[in-house]
Amino acid sequence: MAGILAWFWNERFWLPHNVTWADLKNTEEATFPQAEDLYLAFPLAFFIFMVRLVFERFIAKPCALGLNIQANGPQKAQPNAILEKVFTAITKHPDEKRLEGLSKQLDWDVRSIQRWFRQRRNQEKPSTLTRFCESMWRFTFYLYVFTYGVRFLKKTPWLWNTKQCWYNYPYQPLTPDLHYYYILELSFYWSLMFSQFTDIKRKDFVIMFLHHLATISLITFSYVNNMARVGTLVMCLHDAADGLLEAAKMANYAKLQKLCDLMFVMFAIVFITTRLGIFPLWCPRMTEVILNPAQMRKIQYFLQRTHTTLPPTPMGPVAPVAQMGTSQVVHVQRNTNYFTPQDLNKVNSLLLEIFN
Repeated sequence: MAGILAWFWNERFWLPHNVTWADLKNTEEATFPQAEDLYLAFPLAFFIFMVRLVFERFIAKPCALGLNIQANGPQKAQPNAILEKVFTAITKHPDEKRLEGLSKQLDWDVRSIQRWFRQRRNQEKPSTLTRFCESMWRFTFYLYVFTYGVRFLKKTPWLWNTKQCWYNYPYQPLTPDLHYYYILELSFYWSLMFSQFTDIKRKDFVIMFLHHLATISLITFSYVNNMARVGTLVMCLHDAADGLLEAAKMANYAKLQKLCDLMFVMFAIVFITTRLGIFPLWCPRMTEVILNPAQMRKIQYFLQRTHTTLPPTPMGPVAPVAQMGTSQVVHVQRNTNYFTPQDLNKVNSLLLEIFN
């Protein structure tokens, strides 16, 4: 197991050149993201789940009843032990051959058995009241977390200049606001993961499970290797449209069709703008400091020729590049203890050759 973990957390894959996990340990001068911080998400996820239950019971449900949304579910199927056993243990959608066998066994006509299975399947669907309460909870959370994200990010330099996401990376200190934002988002998606197994199962159970798992993985790994600045921008972009979708669902459940149409149009506009416009066009600029392997080898070859080595700390501004690659980040240490002026001129010339 130790060998597998060492292979998985290989520093050459997760961290820039010449940086180790030991370099990112907390010191008296600075605090960096630590993997142990993420354990806090589990109790907080349970707390969020309990808050959701209280919210739906004492806030969302009265609002739904005030909008004349009733708790009446679909018509319940007539109790029948034989059909119930087939439904729970064998199939929820019996074929024609099985229907004929059940018809002879129960002395029912085939249409009555089909009706029973349809009603029994509908029983497992959540009522409109339940769906409204769930959407209102999600709307409230998305509204809060998006508002918090905007208020936090507008005070940060990397919102206005995405190159700041990589300035002095990975030696970027962890602030309390950034830590809170990350842990809150991670805890919420863990709570959604847990609640899937307690809520009524739906058709998209597997799809949503994979979605939550992918989201949790991205948040976790971006935090551990201190790509949190980029992560905050991505999370805020994705939260922008989610609240509008839940608002459209709430209007639909309340049978406010005009409001539902308006909310859905707003959702479509924001979704297309943020996820299909800003995200693919703006976010690649966040990674324009990444070098591909060929560029990295040129830098390393030059350093070997000049017998100079980059110090592990501290690191200077990241050298910008014109295109995104898939390797590590190069940091130029502008310190004459390691580079002479002639060395720096050679590095700059080589960078210009590579980037142009």
